[in-house]
Amino acid sequence: MLDNLELPENDRPIYQRLADAIGERIARGDLTEGEKLPPQREIAKALGLNVTTVTRAFSTLQQRGLVEARPGRGTLVAPRESDDPGFKSAPSDEAGLIDLSVNRPATSAYLEALSALLPRLSRDRRFGALQDYHPPEGPLWARTAVAGWLQDIAGDGDASRVVLTDGAQHGLACVLRALTQPGDVILVDQITYQGISALCRSHGLDLRGLPADREGMRPDAFEDACQTWRPRAVFLVPSLHNPTTVTLSESRRRALAAIARRHNVLIIEDDVYRPLLETPLPSFASLEPELTIYVGGLSKCVAPGLRFGFVVAPRAVLGNVAAALRIDCWSVSPLIPLIATSLLEEGTAARIIERQREELRERQAILAEALAAFDIQTHEASPHAWLHLPEPWRGASFARACRQRGVGVLPADAFAIGRETLAHAVRINVGAAPSRGELRQALGIIANLLNAGNFELSGAI
Repeated sequence: MLDNLELPENDRPIYQRLADAIGERIARGDLTEGEKLPPQREIAKALGLNVTTVTRAFSTLQQRGLVEARPGRGTLVAPRESDDPGFKSAPSDEAGLIDLSVNRPATSAYLEALSALLPRLSRDRRFGALQDYHPPEGPLWARTAVAGWLQDIAGDGDASRVVLTDGAQHGLACVLRALTQPGDVILVDQITYQGISALCRSHGLDLRGLPADREGMRPDAFEDACQTWRPRAVFLVPSLHNPTTVTLSESRRRALAAIARRHNVLIIEDDVYRPLLETPLPSFASLEPELTIYVGGLSKCVAPGLRFGFVVAPRAVLGNVAAALRIDCWSVSPLIPLIATSLLEEGTAARIIERQREELRERQAILAEALAAFDIQTHEASPHAWLHLPEPWRGASFARACRQRGVGVLPADAFAIGRETLAHAVRINVGAAPSRGELRQALGIIANLLNAGNFELSGAI
């Protein structure tokens, strides 16, 4: 189990090196879920260490979410819920839980608009087309509506460059299937949207995380990676990045685009949060239209239940994307595009988005007041925020402590590329609470935990 355990040779304290060594055995599968670790005194004697050092190592492992202490049973390897910790597609319906772990609409504006639209949908001139097959890229009238909406962002208003998908995640899946081969290197931020990790793993792609600062992916790291790994593509969320909320400046966008151009690296631009920004910056699709595959949708700005996404791509690759979608499902159901087209054409989508912005501004103000003493990275139009945790908190242990008190948040581990935790942080979805009052309640619980700090952790071990 822990036979021949060797501590890494580095400058870290001994207890951390011991925690790293045990954590590596858990990561490799040498220690499996539910397996009991030897008593601390036995480990101390075997390694010639002080028992206090081993106790601190166990505490560190517990903070990382790798082990858990069970009264009367000792210390056990903690269960791993899935390969994508915290990768959830729907909020929890657990009674008594305020779930701030999933992005969802901050208002009921979409439901109100849909209630008004449905009774008259059958009178739409395109209603009769709902019973027919459609081309894999989707009905032309819906692609025309999307192209017009994206006129200055991607595709120059050309409907022939648009493929409709069942949400942006489906769009990303079609793009990866169409344009990559197993073993291709895809570059991303070290902390990034969980969905791209799952997709790359399922397609056999080599996902590499790059360092970022508070302005986004570092150009020097991108340049080095292009020279070293010859990547097929780079995946970027340039507006209100999920989970860090960073919006790339125009200068940073141009710097990254220039590197991609120099090394002929495709840019996969996931821009689902752009509509929430009142003054968006130039998209990569407008800066590098022949290298950029633009992926968007209405999930984050209108409603995730609409499941309406789109891909805008250079003509040279568009056919491959459409072919990938055809293999999946022939084409998307025309009912959803008809609803989305009506919302776009009538200006209803714009009004829904404005209501979402207004509500998010109110909720971000509540967040700023409740957590004013802590390091919060966010934006007034963002549906989520990135909370950098003070010592001694770690993401997994803080998320567990929140859940025990009736609040759901996602730890940085859920967004990290690789097994090493790259940040001690959690994502808080301010739009997810059913009401502002419940948001205040949840944030009050989070603030109390942050203030408790050492006491909470020492009591949990």
